[in-house]
Amino acid sequence: MCEANVYMEKDGELEVLMENVASITPLEDRLLLVDLFGEQKRVKAELKELRLLDHKVILAPTEAPTE
Repeated sequence: MCEANVYMEKDGELEVLMENVASITPLEDRLLLVDLFGEQKRVKAELKELRLLDHKVILAPTEAPTE
């Protein structure tokens, strides 16, 4: 499978934001995460790191936390 888990880095710690993410789409001021089941989450964050071999996407908040 090609999905990944998305983490938000806060105070040096990684917090699971969403699992089994199939797509990440940049919107005007946030990212749209969509998992394998079609569940969606919009977050004010920027891409910090991709760990492709570990299937991890690490984000850093830009302003307010997740909606």
